[in-house]
Amino acid sequence: MRDDIPELQSRIYRGDTQAFKELYDCCCAPLLQLALAIVHNREMAEEIVADVFIAVWRKKKDLHQVSNLKWYLYAATRNIALNYLRKYAHKKTLHLDEAYSLEYEINPEAQLISNEMVRHINMAISELPPQCRLIFKLVKEDGLKYREVAVLLNVSIKTVENQVGIALKKLTRMKAFLITPLPGGQ
Repeated sequence: MRDDIPELQSRIYRGDTQAFKELYDCCCAPLLQLALAIVHNREMAEEIVADVFIAVWRKKKDLHQVSNLKWYLYAATRNIALNYLRKYAHKKTLHLDEAYSLEYEINPEAQLISNEMVRHINMAISELPPQCRLIFKLVKEDGLKYREVAVLLNVSIKTVENQVGIALKKLTRMKAFLITPLPGGQ
């Protein structure tokens, strides 16, 4: 997420639609991942994120009361996702669609090696237990503080610390495996 969210918040408060679009563009993907981790249904997760942004735009005149809009967006996404789960619990389907891509401006051979490494790392992340994976993404990819993640997921800070540690150990082992030269110098 961007660092200028408070500036966007101020512009949205004044009715700036371009600032709202910028906020959506920078926050949609991480919020979608959070919603998807909770409801396990891509269409429902997209609807949840849309509902969050609709609510933000409708309540733009109240944005001056929000001290941390990034945190507010995560909390709203979590709350709406949990409400959806309660409402649609009988229609629950399990689809975990996680697409990751990293783009590099490097030579084709390095690109191929990097893409392969990214694929293995993403595979390792996807093999983490669901709560561990979600906590890791919120902390490492979305930049939330341990305390914020703990409050957001209703777990202790120690749980967040432990889950990030588990994820990092697994990823460190994967990285060591990927960069270890093959026997015979290949």
